[in-house]
Amino acid sequence: MRQLKKMAIMLAAVILLIGAVASVSALQAKAADSAEAVVTAEAEGGAENSTGMKALAASIAIGLAGIGGTIAMGMAIAKSNEGVARQPEAAGKIQTQLMLGLVFIETVVIYALIVAILIVFVL
Repeated sequence: MRQLKKMAIMLAAVILLIGAVASVSALQAKAADSAEAVVTAEAEGGAENSTGMKALAASIAIGLAGIGGTIAMGMAIAKSNEGVARQPEAAGKIQTQLMLGLVFIETVVIYALIVAILIVFVL
């Protein structure tokens, strides 16, 4: 359980870091556009680079969230199966708690998806 908490904290920190990097690169691109300096080939390459950074940040965020969610769900299901094997009469209560936990894990993955979409389309 402690490992699961550590993994969740590390995953959240990585997602926040990726979001911060994407935000900074997007702000830099907007600042360059608002200055309306002389358009050169380098400026056009910078805009393309900003789009690429957003796509990279979004793909890393959703990939890490998916991997973390998959590992967490697998661990939760394994532990619930062990619990049912030890006490078959408590299967109903264990299943209820398992479903509640899986919903919370999946919610974190969905939040990561929303953050990835925001990185791509808003920033």
